[in-house]
Amino acid sequence: MSIDAAETNEDRRKYEFRKVLEELEEFEGSGTQLVTIYIPEDRQVSDVVAHVTQEHSEAANIKSKQTRTNVQDALTSIKDRLRYYDTFPPENGMVIFSGAINAGGGQTEMITRTLESPPNPVESFRYHCDSDFLVEPLEHMMADSGLFGLVVLDRREANVGWLKGKRVEPVKSASSLVPGKQRKGGQSAQRFARLRLEAIDNFYQEVAEMADDLMVPKRHELDGILVGGPSPTKDEFLDGDYLHHELQDKVLGKFDIAYTDESGLYDLVDKGQEALADQELVEDKNQMEEFFENLHTGNQATYGFGPTRENLIMGSVDRLLLSEDLTEDVIPFECPNGHTEYETVERRHTTPSQDCSECGEAADPGEREDVVEHLMEIADQRGTDTKFISTDFEKGEQLLNAFGGVAGILRYETGV
Repeated sequence: MSIDAAETNEDRRKYEFRKVLEELEEFEGSGTQLVTIYIPEDRQVSDVVAHVTQEHSEAANIKSKQTRTNVQDALTSIKDRLRYYDTFPPENGMVIFSGAINAGGGQTEMITRTLESPPNPVESFRYHCDSDFLVEPLEHMMADSGLFGLVVLDRREANVGWLKGKRVEPVKSASSLVPGKQRKGGQSAQRFARLRLEAIDNFYQEVAEMADDLMVPKRHELDGILVGGPSPTKDEFLDGDYLHHELQDKVLGKFDIAYTDESGLYDLVDKGQEALADQELVEDKNQMEEFFENLHTGNQATYGFGPTRENLIMGSVDRLLLSEDLTEDVIPFECPNGHTEYETVERRHTTPSQDCSECGEAADPGEREDVVEHLMEIADQRGTDTKFISTDFEKGEQLLNAFGGVAGILRYETGV
C-alpha cells in the first residue's frame, strides 16, 4: 500500500470514529442504564466476559425494574458481541457501548455499538454505567494526532522518545563518559582538550545512533523532530550532522532545556508547542495553497458538491479535499422521466421536496447518505486521494464556509 493510500485509509478511519462519537454523544438514557466498557488489547476476552457476567448478577439488586431490565439487557448484548472475538481483542483494544436510549415519546430503543482498534491503545480496562455513554477517552484520542521524535541531550546524558498525540513516551537513554572541564594532574592541557573533544564526538554519535535506530524505520510516518538541551550542546549536535540525513531534514526546531533526563522530554514538548501546532497544519495549509493557486491561475480546481462530484465521476480529480467539519447528507431525487439529481442537506434536517430541474416534474427522494462517505466511495473507485482539511486556519475555514466543505485539485482541465 502506498503512503498516500495508507494516509487516506487512516483519515477515513478517523472520520468514521468521529461520526460514531458524535452519534454516541447525543444518546441519553433514563437513569444509569447506558453501559460502556473499555478493553485493552492485552485483556483476555474470557476475563471481560466473566466481569460482565458478574455485573449482570449484581444488576439484579437494582430497585427500579425498568433500569434493572435495561442494564441486564445491555450486558447480555455486550456478552453476545464478545463471542465474536478470540482470546484477545483487536490491536489497540476496543470499546463497546450498549443501552436503552431515549427515542422520544416516552419510548426507548436498545442500541449496541462496537469500536475496534481506536487511534491510540486503550490503556486500561474500564466499566462505566451512567445516563450517558463514556466517550471522553476516545475524544482525547481523536484530538491526539501526529508522531514526533524527541531528543534531549547535554554532555552528561541524553534521552530520546516519542510524542504520540499528547502522550510522551520515553524510549532510550544514554550516559556519557565525557570528562569534566578540569584535567587531571600529569596531563597536558592540549592532550586533555583533544581527549575531551573525542569523548564528546563519540557521545554525539551514540545519541544519533539511538535516534536513528528508533526513528529511521518510522521516517515516513514522522511529522517532525524536536531537539532540546543547553547551548552549545544541542547546536553542536545538529550542526555536526550526526543524525541520519532524512531525520535531519525533519527537525522542526531546537529549544533550550534545563533537564536532559526523562523529564526533559516533557519540558521539550512544552517549549516546542508553537512549532508543533504549526506543523500539524502544515500539510493542510499546503493542500489549500495549491488549491487556491490552481483556482486563481488555471482551471485545475473544482469546488462545491455538484461540480466536484461530476469531476470525480469523470476521474479527473487528483485529490479530493473535504472539511473535517462537514456534516451534511446527500439525497438522490429521481423524477418520473428518469432524471436523477443529488442535493445536500444538513444531517439533522428533514428531507425537502424537490422538482426536477430538467422537466419540472416532482422528484421522489431516495435513501440519504453521508456526503463524505458518498464522495469518498467515488474517489476510491477512481484512484483519487482524499485529504481532510482542518478549520483551524483561515483557508481551512474558507473551504467549509465559502466552498461548502468540498473541493478538488484536478489532474487536467475539464471545464466543469
